[in-house]
Amino acid sequence: MTQKQLVRLDIINKAISGFITVDEAAQALGLSHRQIQRLKKDVKEYGAAALVHKNSLKRPHNALSNAQTDRILDIRKHDIFSKCNFTHFREILYDDYDIDISYGALYRIMSDAGISSPKTKRRYTPHRRRKRRPQAGLLLQVDGTPYAWFHGDRKRYCLHGGIDDATGQVTSLYMEKNECLYGYFNMFRRTIDNYGIPASIYADRHTIFRSPNKDKSEIDPSIKVNDTQLGMAMKDLGVEIIAARSPQAKGRIERLWGTLQSRLPVEFAMRGITEISEANEFLKTYIYLQQ
Repeated sequence: MTQKQLVRLDIINKAISGFITVDEAAQALGLSHRQIQRLKKDVKEYGAAALVHKNSLKRPHNALSNAQTDRILDIRKHDIFSKCNFTHFREILYDDYDIDISYGALYRIMSDAGISSPKTKRRYTPHRRRKRRPQAGLLLQVDGTPYAWFHGDRKRYCLHGGIDDATGQVTSLYMEKNECLYGYFNMFRRTIDNYGIPASIYADRHTIFRSPNKDKSEIDPSIKVNDTQLGMAMKDLGVEIIAARSPQAKGRIERLWGTLQSRLPVEFAMRGITEISEANEFLKTYIYLQQ
């Protein structure tokens, strides 16, 4: 019996013996007078078992069988899923193994087996957020992130990406060996092909986007500032480049990198993708799967 049931039994027994009144028992347990009378009758007839719910020892009709639980754990043992967080693993079970399970049930199975989610939650630090733009296409947050994307390969490659500030829609992803002009050009080409030309882009102060003389010219106006190659391309398209002063300022794409660094290595490993060209072909369609 649970602690709550033991307390209830003690109060009902006191009411049966006359140590307290039915009204006092009802007030102590938060039940009605009629419910206390029924419980007194049941306890007299069946004893403590009367307070134990009749379904407490029965297996729920929708509970997973031992065979299903074992199958889920066997799938999880695959090396490619070792760094897969529970939410992503649940989606993989549904899409690739035809197993429909709630997050809570999966969490209990993993926890009982001593498996914890590799994606730790950082303590929330409150800060003032910049408001989203009111309409899609007004601002595109862009960035590149180096990471070891391929299973068994510790070499880091740079993923270039863009995310719409208003909707949070990933507009394109493109991988190269390093963060480079070619990677951004291809990322923008895919964005424009699929979603059109954005009104402005929000990027860091990398020299791909702005001349290193830009800050110096604010102090000394005589210093000449030329547009970068990407800057000239954006000017021709009528796209304004807005420079962010910190990674937190473009938080939407920074959070996207955390998600993709958890998910993409697993997706690549499941498909046997080990090269940049194969990854870029897959990334053409991957952004639509995440909508």
